[in-house]
Amino acid sequence: MKSKISKYFKRLFIFGIVTTMALVLVPGCSRPDDHAGTEENYITVKGSDTMVHLVSSWAEDFMKRDPNIEVSVTGGGSGTGIAALINLTTDICAASRKIKNDEEMLAVQKDIHPKEIIVASDGIAVVVNPENPISELTIEQLGKIFTGEYTRWSEMGGSDKQIVVLSRESSSGTYSFFQEMVLKKQDYTTKAKLLPATSAIIQSASSDKLAIGYVGLGYALAAKDKVKIISVKIDDKSSSVMPSGQTVKSGQYPISRPLYLYLNSEKEEKVKKFIDFCLSDEGQLIVTETGYVAIK
Repeated sequence: MKSKISKYFKRLFIFGIVTTMALVLVPGCSRPDDHAGTEENYITVKGSDTMVHLVSSWAEDFMKRDPNIEVSVTGGGSGTGIAALINLTTDICAASRKIKNDEEMLAVQKDIHPKEIIVASDGIAVVVNPENPISELTIEQLGKIFTGEYTRWSEMGGSDKQIVVLSRESSSGTYSFFQEMVLKKQDYTTKAKLLPATSAIIQSASSDKLAIGYVGLGYALAAKDKVKIISVKIDDKSSSVMPSGQTVKSGQYPISRPLYLYLNSEKEEKVKKFIDFCLSDEGQLIVTETGYVAIK
């Protein structure tokens, strides 16, 4: 499994995917987002940075099977993708969180009726520098770290050094999910370094001995010894659980979530073909190979 994950993520770390510039296209083709949904054989997918590599892998295999359809994949965050779906500048939104009530209301006002499809699951791995002696933390401890109540590693049995908190930006679905599940909807500490992409958190944690951040499970596994994955406990009385495909699927790992594709319910056949591929046995195999958790 690790060799497959490394293979799929190799390009991710070579090129350092940042923010919104993750793009998959048939060679020689380049078209702006405002073409979305206007050309018969062209599909755009925009949204979650967590899902960029997964959706890109789907797109690559899908285009090999149906070379008459081109698929472009762009990141930028779940909120960005949902806004693009509402504004008709993307055919499909990839989201690592559910659409919010106000977003759905705005969509309906514009006669857009987002259809929600769960396509995979993901665990959120908490990562630190490999030299950090801390190996497990409770949800409560993590909440205190990321809200700023804990400011030094010594408060959890580590060195008497200041904690460097790494977070995604607020447009990220991972940011919102982590805030809800771990921070219990409290605000992040104002001292948190808000980074534009998952790869930036991996890079920062790998180089800063005092840093702690959170990333999608596939990215953490692909980073190998660049970062250390922390085992998580629900509370003091619980056993700690490492994130893995098995513990996410079983529900044992407490920081896990579904991943979604949203589309306008009235979209055409080309989009249905792509969605069907993502949910097929082959599409779900790609989910596993890229470090996420299949729903089948």
